[in-house]
Order: sequence, then structure tokens, then C-alpha cells
Amino acid sequence: MAKTFPLNDSELKDLVKKVPTPFYLYDEKAIRQNMKEFTEAFSIFPIFREHFAVKACPNPYIMKVLASEGAGADCSSLPELMLSELAGIKTDKVIFTSNETPASEYQYAYKQGNIINLDDITHIEYLKKALGGKLPETICFRYNPGKAKHGCNSIIGAPEEAKYGLTRQQMIEAYEICKKEGVKHFGMHTMVASNELNTDFFADTAKLVFELAVEVKEKTGVRIEFADLGGGIGIPYKPDQKKVDYKEVARKIRRMYDEIVVPAGLDPLAIYFECGRPITGPYGWLVSTAIHEKHIYREYIALDSCMADLMRPGMYGSYHEITVSGKENAPKDHVYDVVGSLCENCDKFAVQRELPKIDMGDLVIIHDAGAHGRAMGYNYNGKLRAGEYLLREDGSVVEIRRRETIEDLFATLDLKGVEGFKA
Repeated sequence: MAKTFPLNDSELKDLVKKVPTPFYLYDEKAIRQNMKEFTEAFSIFPIFREHFAVKACPNPYIMKVLASEGAGADCSSLPELMLSELAGIKTDKVIFTSNETPASEYQYAYKQGNIINLDDITHIEYLKKALGGKLPETICFRYNPGKAKHGCNSIIGAPEEAKYGLTRQQMIEAYEICKKEGVKHFGMHTMVASNELNTDFFADTAKLVFELAVEVKEKTGVRIEFADLGGGIGIPYKPDQKKVDYKEVARKIRRMYDEIVVPAGLDPLAIYFECGRPITGPYGWLVSTAIHEKHIYREYIALDSCMADLMRPGMYGSYHEITVSGKENAPKDHVYDVVGSLCENCDKFAVQRELPKIDMGDLVIIHDAGAHGRAMGYNYNGKLRAGEYLLREDGSVVEIRRRETIEDLFATLDLKGVEGFKA
């Protein structure tokens, strides 16, 4: 299926006159509609909430749009907790799922009434000490199913090789400990997928979690009140891939719910997801300008953006569709490596990609960049990260994060404090 962009060539050129490339553009209307579709699909459960994975697109404007559609937040750091507050997502609508967490961040999450999701059995005592000798009334643990979970892809890797979570036996021990410590409410979490398109994968994950929840009840008397099934729902980055059917995922998980949860007396069990990629990913684009061409052993087109703006292709070898504004229907009769200016040979947005002839000054659109795009940007080579813009439902475009400046880059340098340094 052909990828689309919300502005036509004339509209984009008008925007670029006001906003120099490179920049990220997000489509508010599409994000809202997608969030509604996602929530509606899982409304077949007694209780459901999507906790948007803040790491995917940590901009409070986007998060506020999602919050208005009922989303909570999944956070993994103090700044993400603070961003959630800015977006109006507070208390138990925030799940703090972090690993190797400093005590000060646990203290902050506890003070804000967020749900703390612990990543290891040893963190129980660590958290207790951080909170002055007591545990929160609500606590959750992250389950690592190890070899019990098959078919995981390379982004997270095989569970038994991952640094995350507790073993099955540790999970049971952890709930026993916390029950004795006076914890009143319990949740269970797992996250074993990333960019997965097979709907059966999520039903299988739910089955593992539900079965463990039943075992915990039988062996410890602890009733699991919510199951956070993680995220991992992928998006069709490639034109020949299909969007995951949210309703199909929900139906398959509901089947596991009815077979395992209901007979065990755990109904109603709240179902949470922490998706990021499928919520905003397809509705964000990196817009760049072609500024150089090179003709050596291969044909190269160089953009004014680079891997510091979008690192997924260079880091994972990930595919992102590329279109040239105004040439969407032109024949793809040229083969290019589309590259940036970073001093790394992996700084390539596309390798040997069939595209229309690209002329200098053409506007190049990189699709499906609305999650893990700007969020993963960095300043290597002194690169300045791109700004972000939101296409509102009324057709207006507003700046929601300005482009970085040289002053921003140098702001953390203590030039006056270095002995012998003279500007």
C-alpha cells in the first residue's frame, strides 16, 4: 500500500518557506483517529487503558492529544514522568517501568502517586529503603518468561538474553514478600516484543501472563488486579506489509481471558497496553531537502538531515519508505543510497533504493518516523536536532519543539570554570 503524506507538494513548499528543513511533522487528526480505533478495539474487556510509551515520542503536545483520548503514560525516567505531568497525565494513569533506577526517581514516582513497576526481585528492598522503610500500596512486577516465550524478534532479543524482568519463580516469591509487607494492590507486566506484526504473538504473550496470574493466586493468595501486556505492536514500514488489525489482537487476547482468567475468579482483570510505535509512528514524517549528489561506485543523494535526526536505519538497518514531494507518481527508475552528513558510513536512510530521479532542492519525505524518530536524536558530530511541528485538525501548523541552536549545544560547557581557558 502506497504511503501518504498529509500535505500536497504546493502546501509543503509553502510550509518550507517558513520552516527550514529538516523538521518533523505530525498529523493530529490521524493520531486522534488511530487512538480512538485502538481504544475501541480493546473495549471488549471490562477495563482497558493504553499507557502511551513516552519514549516513542516524548513531546507533551502529542501526549496531551493522546490524554484527551483517554491514554495514560508508560515512563522509564524522571524526565518522562515530568513530561506526563505537563501533559495532564497523573497519578495511577502513569506506570513507571524503568530498570536500574536511582532511588530519587522511585521517590518522585511514589510522591506523584504513579504505579511503580519493579524490574527485579532485589528492587523490593531497594524501593523500601528509598521510601523510608515502606512499600507503596500498589506494586507491579515485570515478568521475563525466558525460553517459555518463542518467536521474539531481534530488536529486544530472546527473553533469556534480555536484562529485563523476573523469572517465573522470582515473580511468585516477589508477590509473597510484598503481601507480607502490606502491599494491597498488585499488577503484572511483561514486554517481550518490538515491531511485531503477527497477531498470534500477542495472544501467546497474554496466555503466559494470565497463566502466571492464576498460579500467583493459587500459591500466594495474591489477586492480580491488572495485567500490562506491554507494547510491541508493529507498523507496516514496508509497502507490502499490512497494518496490524487491532480488533483481531483484542479478540485473540479476549479468548485467552475467557479461557484462563474468568474460570480462575480473576475477572475483572484490567488490561493495559503500553504501545508507542503503532500510536504515533505512521503519523510522523521527517522532511528534508536534497542538497548534494555523488556519482562514484554507487549513486548517492545527500540530505540536510542525518542519522542524528533519525537513527533507526543506521542503528537497526530498519526500512523507512521514502517519497519525493511532487514526484509520488513518477517512475522509480533510479537507484540511490540516500545518506546524511554524519562521519559514519552507516549514516544511510536507504541503501540501493529504487526512487524517482532526485534533483537538488527536492523535498524528500521519510515516512513512519513518528515514533523512535526525533526521540532518539543525538548531538554526535555537533549536529543540531530538528524541530517538531504539529499539523492541527484545522489545517494550521504549529511549532511544538524548536530546532536546536549552537547556543543550546554549548550551554552545558562551563567555559569560565576551566583554568587557563580563554574564549
